[in-house]
Amino acid sequence: MEEKKRFKVYKIIMLIVIVAFVSFLITSIGMYQYFTNSGNTGKYFIMSSKDSDIASQISKYKSIIDKYYLGEVNEEKLKEGAIKGYIEGLDDPYTEYISKEDMQDFLDDTTGNFVGVGIYMVKDSEKNKVMVLSPIKDSPAEKAGILPGDLIVSVDDVQYTADDMSILANKIKGEANTTVKLEILRGTETKIFELKRENIKVNPVEGKKLENDIGYISFSSFDEGTAEDFKNKYQELEKQGIKSLIIDLRNNGGGIVDEALKIADYIVDKDSVLLYEVDKNNNEEVEKAKNNPIINMPIIILTNKNTASSSEILAGALKDLGKAKTVGDKTYGKGVIQQLLTLPDGSGLKITSQKYLTPNKTEINKIGIEPDEKVDLPATVTNILRVEEKDDTQLQKAIEMLK
Repeated sequence: MEEKKRFKVYKIIMLIVIVAFVSFLITSIGMYQYFTNSGNTGKYFIMSSKDSDIASQISKYKSIIDKYYLGEVNEEKLKEGAIKGYIEGLDDPYTEYISKEDMQDFLDDTTGNFVGVGIYMVKDSEKNKVMVLSPIKDSPAEKAGILPGDLIVSVDDVQYTADDMSILANKIKGEANTTVKLEILRGTETKIFELKRENIKVNPVEGKKLENDIGYISFSSFDEGTAEDFKNKYQELEKQGIKSLIIDLRNNGGGIVDEALKIADYIVDKDSVLLYEVDKNNNEEVEKAKNNPIINMPIIILTNKNTASSSEILAGALKDLGKAKTVGDKTYGKGVIQQLLTLPDGSGLKITSQKYLTPNKTEINKIGIEPDEKVDLPATVTNILRVEEKDDTQLQKAIEMLK
């Protein structure tokens, strides 16, 4: 088995490892075999303990359908439905079956280029809805006024629940210059948005020089090339004479883990531990800095409740290693890693396989990272993506600490 590409990413609150042509997914392959080989033709079936195996049970239901079902049978849809339902039985929000048709879109999303309206989403299990984590800057969604915390009720007049997030996401996507209708619940108010789909370039790395020779860099996701863009932006600011740096990870839902580790590598000493990855058998993989640092100045990281996963990896590493202070709110708390296993038929299984720990072996999952300086935004701020600098108390605190 040849590994063509391996990298860990997080998108819409997810970390994944891309591995090509993993052929050992016995359960799914077994289901397919049982779907295509009819066995029993009896009228009634009594499930004994010997029949408890899922493949055996599916085979029996297959026989019933073949004998009695009046409608037309689509074997592919039956297979996908069985696999999807089986995986959903794990009750893990990050583990899911991805059809062959959806795989390319999924991979396009992780690299930061896709056609859509520009929304990061997450399941809100309590309300059983898909929630907007944040709209992408300058996207159709942001320009139309969609906000973090908005609940997506329907797409093109079809209602969806939290469990339908993958289906909902695919319905929102489509060809460029076509439109999609979203029904949004904001508090008790329902809003309708007609949005035109565009080619979305996720995550430009932005930066500027602030007062007192303070550099400021922000980005909303860790996509392919983000670390290189970060380095280039830093070097631009360095030429302008900055003496300290603010890295704004607020509303950054994560991305490719390797990109986060590369940015940490620019800052920490060579061979420093950046991350521990621990599997179900407590086997540890250790990620270490590979190069000498190029950034040696005081650093503040801004965080909030939407700072998640790869962002938490970067913030946790720099905080534990004494290379940065954190200011703002506690982070999201997503500290598990998924693998995306691609089967020979082109479908995939994204499955939670590891948790990650900070250099001090601090757990993050469902806990988050407490900031060194807890600072709330003013109550008058209604859109945390559009905070004017004069009202940004978190940014002002970071500037004050670096003066």
